[in-house]
Amino acid sequence: MSSSNPSPPPPPPPPPEDEWIRTYLKFIPGWQSLPLSHQSMIPISISRVNQFDAARLDIEMSAILKEQLVKVFSLMKPGMLFQYEPELDAFLEFLIWRFSIWVDKPTPGNALMNLRYRDERAMDSIGKVRTGLEGPGLTIAQKIWYCIATAGGQYTWARLQSFSAFRAWGDSEQRPLARHAWILIQRIEGLYKAASFGNLLIFLYTGRFRNLIERVLQARLVYGSPNMNRAVSFEYMNRQLVWNEFSEMLLLLLPLLNSSSTKKLLSPFSKDKSSSSKVDDSCPICQAIPTIPFLALPCQHRYCYYCLSTRCAAATSFRCPSCGEPVVARQRHGG
Repeated sequence: MSSSNPSPPPPPPPPPEDEWIRTYLKFIPGWQSLPLSHQSMIPISISRVNQFDAARLDIEMSAILKEQLVKVFSLMKPGMLFQYEPELDAFLEFLIWRFSIWVDKPTPGNALMNLRYRDERAMDSIGKVRTGLEGPGLTIAQKIWYCIATAGGQYTWARLQSFSAFRAWGDSEQRPLARHAWILIQRIEGLYKAASFGNLLIFLYTGRFRNLIERVLQARLVYGSPNMNRAVSFEYMNRQLVWNEFSEMLLLLLPLLNSSSTKKLLSPFSKDKSSSSKVDDSCPICQAIPTIPFLALPCQHRYCYYCLSTRCAAATSFRCPSCGEPVVARQRHGG
């Protein structure tokens, strides 16, 4: 009995070498029939965390420069720079703008987060793009208005608020013009905060224009390089978050551990049997060893100075919790 295995089917013949050219030519009419907006606009998503981190890093950089500049005038009259603080902040903002945005370079925070500004108005006129990150930088007009809005706007608003508060515009009932100006300032501030909050909600939804200045100027943050990662290490960030949470937990638990109720709860499980003999030496109010011990007269019981003073100040007829006798005077222990 003989059996024969069927031979496998022959492999398909390879396509002609010019097949890809014919396929490309076949799809060209369909590609050219698409609107220009479909050809040029590639939806991209810029990390919102990166944009917020860049803004925070710029603030920290400005604070570092301010600290170093204040140290230069440390030997001069104390408080001299306080009255010129708005001018100092505006000068530092101008320096950062002059050596970053004005020369088509990212700010320090944007550079660390691999971000740059792009003129979003010019994207509709761009033809073919590859990654969606292409696009020209800000125009000269956008750069100038950005400087006016950030450095000049913050300085003008800070000076206006300090001047109106110093002149007491809000309390001047006899000067209706100043009163109306104060109300106008408060309303403008309220409208700006409401608009900023609305812009924040839109930014969290779309990921574009993190503040009102960027939205008005159509200056969008995009990645400077499509293949570059974040310059900040996640390991350091995670370590910082862990330590922050641990310190907050300690700040929450330490007052509970130092309370008298917790000590009473844990006292039966304590191995120190000699602590029972020290109960009489503890402060009757806080149940701890008296700090700056004072004697209550005439019963001679020892208290902490602050415990006894606050109780006597709060109640003129304060009675000793240990014996119930009224405290008529205080005397420093051993004095």
